[in-house]
Amino acid sequence: MIPWLVILSFLVAELFFYTWCRVQSMKVGYEISVAMERQKELVKLEKDLTIELAHLRSPQRLSEMMQKRFGLQMPAPEQVMLLP
Repeated sequence: MIPWLVILSFLVAELFFYTWCRVQSMKVGYEISVAMERQKELVKLEKDLTIELAHLRSPQRLSEMMQKRFGLQMPAPEQVMLLP
C-alpha cells in the first residue's frame, strides 16, 4: 500500500507542478502582450513628439514668434555687417 501512495503522491505533485508551469507561462504571455502594447503606444508618442518638435523649430513659427512676441524685425541689408 505504501508504494502506491508514494507513486500516487508523486503523480499528484507532478500534476501540480505542470499546472503551476502552465499558469506561469500564461502570466508571462499576458505580461509580454501588455509590454508590447505599451511599446506601440510609446513609439506612437515618440513619432507625435518628433512631429511637434519639428513644428516648434520651424523657421516660419520662429519668425512669427519673433515678430509678435518680441517685436523684432528682420534686419535691413545695410544693417548687416559681414565679419572676415
